[in-house]
Amino acid sequence: MIPLLAGNRGFIGKLTIMSVDLNSRSAVTALDPNKMWFFTEEYANQCRKALTLGDGIELPKGDYNLAMLTGLGGSAVGGDYVRAMFEAYGSIPFIVNRDYHMPSYIGPKTLVFATSYSGNTEETLSAYQEAKAAGATIVCVTSGGKLKEWALADGFAVITVPGGQPPRSALGYMLIPVLAAAISMGLLPEQNFDAAFKFLESLKNEWTIEGSNPIAKNLAQELHGALGIIYGLGPWQAIIANRWKGQINENSKNHIFVNVFPELNHNEILGWVKADGQGVAKYVGIVLEDGFESDKMKKRAEVTERLVADKCHFTHVQAPGSNLLEKLLGLTYLGDFVSLYLAALNQVDPENIDSINILKTELSKVQ
Repeated sequence: MIPLLAGNRGFIGKLTIMSVDLNSRSAVTALDPNKMWFFTEEYANQCRKALTLGDGIELPKGDYNLAMLTGLGGSAVGGDYVRAMFEAYGSIPFIVNRDYHMPSYIGPKTLVFATSYSGNTEETLSAYQEAKAAGATIVCVTSGGKLKEWALADGFAVITVPGGQPPRSALGYMLIPVLAAAISMGLLPEQNFDAAFKFLESLKNEWTIEGSNPIAKNLAQELHGALGIIYGLGPWQAIIANRWKGQINENSKNHIFVNVFPELNHNEILGWVKADGQGVAKYVGIVLEDGFESDKMKKRAEVTERLVADKCHFTHVQAPGSNLLEKLLGLTYLGDFVSLYLAALNQVDPENIDSINILKTELSKVQ
């Protein structure tokens, strides 16, 4: 397997800080009554089940000039990964829409995946209606709700996923059916899903609480009490950095910031000049990489890290896996474990989303 760590920063050796023993299942899961750990450890099985959900469903094949996914939050994350696969292997553009409204250029030659885990995400319902009005072909991925009801009534294909868990823990359900559908419709080449899911299972055995590889625990300890900065050393690496951000925001209840090479070298690199005067006690940097970046990209990371070394040291984390699908899934999975270990260190319930629920309640009052 590709080495998972390289870089210029050592890790804390002891795995017990703030009275939380990260090697103890009872300690790590003490504030996890809604089983976020269970859902995370079942990820490979979730992906296997997700691959079968579209069986027997007639998918619309056509002469599309654009494919897209519209969704929000955990229901939209899968779209970013599909976009990465299209950018590597596809013959038409694929974009992700996170809004109430659809772009004005969609039309009868547009394929739209409308994804909402609950089926009641108000932005996605609004976008669905606009896609329908524009004459787009729609495929819905949802556990039910109004989205499924509307799609069935309108004659669009619906892939129904199991409900009952937080959307951010259902990435397999929201990603794999879209990938499988795109392959079935001739928009992406075949993928070795079985090998990818077996690979995820092996990673779980390494990174889980009783596992032999402490990388996720070490990264969580580094991030604990610090402001994390995650840089993607390329576009698909940045997609994963954003997933790490979302998981750490929701599960760990921490701020974390992300950016991407080479774009950050045209702006954010200068933000570091006075960063030590902004009241942050400790920055912790992580660079997510493929391991096979060009010499130019490697030099960008090297020089950037040298310029900010007095403020923040970076650890490099390489994506495990032998192909793009495995790398996307594997490096993402590592971030899920990091976020749960960090939640334990922060002594918070990783499932709790009170702030989001309060916002939704207030929004429901606005007509």
